[in-house]
Amino acid sequence: MLKNEIVVEAINQLSEEIHQGNIVAGWWKQDEDGNTIERNPGELLCLIHSEISEAMEGFRKDQMDDHLPHRKMAEVELADAMIRIFDLAGFYKYDLGKAIEEKRSYNKNRADHKIENREKANGKKF
Repeated sequence: MLKNEIVVEAINQLSEEIHQGNIVAGWWKQDEDGNTIERNPGELLCLIHSEISEAMEGFRKDQMDDHLPHRKMAEVELADAMIRIFDLAGFYKYDLGKAIEEKRSYNKNRADHKIENREKANGKKF
């Protein structure tokens, strides 16, 4: 298996493991036939956003995490965001690994991702 294929498979496997773990933990309900019941996708996306906002606060305040005090808060909150993303991808059975690979490849050739274009007036410069 090539390196990229290993990474793609690892991402997809992690999505599935995280999602299954969250089912066991009770974050996802199941119907009487054992099928997982879809949660509100907007709510799930907002939960991802809330983790990103918490990471921003961690950066802003340069704080250590409350639950993992040996780690920076921003690092832990980014991990929380990824866990939520992987959980969502696991439910929808998204091929997140391949989508990331394809998007990275696409971005390499985008005009608006080139430094000279980002720096132009009305470019993507922050």
